[in-house]
Amino acid sequence: MAETGLQTDKSLGLGLVFGTIAVVGAVVMYVASADQLTAGWGFALAVIAGSIAIAAIHLFS
Repeated sequence: MAETGLQTDKSLGLGLVFGTIAVVGAVVMYVASADQLTAGWGFALAVIAGSIAIAAIHLFS
């Protein structure tokens, strides 16, 4: 009998979800450029979500 492994698309799915959240954070940063606090939170959201997206891709591939 040959051993087979399960393949999942978790890396692709999580990468797309957190990549989309990162884009939303970048849009918030761009739209709220007059308010520095909101733009800062948008930047933080974009960086954190982008980091999690890359980590998820590496973790599940």
